[in-house]
Amino acid sequence: MEPRSKHFKKREAILNCLRSTTTHPSAEWVHAQLKAEYPDISLGTVYRNLALFKEQGLVISVGTVGGVERFDADTEPHVHFICRTCHKVDDLPGMIIPESLTADVNRHTGGRTESCSLSFTGTCRECLAHT
Repeated sequence: MEPRSKHFKKREAILNCLRSTTTHPSAEWVHAQLKAEYPDISLGTVYRNLALFKEQGLVISVGTVGGVERFDADTEPHVHFICRTCHKVDDLPGMIIPESLTADVNRHTGGRTESCSLSFTGTCRECLAHT
């Protein structure tokens, strides 16, 4: 069993890794980034901590892209564009999710929206240029 302080250092490193990138990484990418500094970190540890962070609201899942779950440390409502070809996930910071959309959802469901995730899927500019 690893010492408690080492456990929290790894957890903090995983969260910092997510917060330091805008690439919307997978658990495998995070694991690869941390392996040099924490040679004994397991992929399972990364997955468990990502699940904990999601539960705590510290990260969100962008969804499954190319068969792999991708994560985002930006938990504020924002829009994503996902390329079907290269699997890149981009933030679209100039696009704002209108409050009227949430109001419409609440009106149609009779419920109360707690969060919103909006993603567009297609082919990115770079992939279009190569076709």
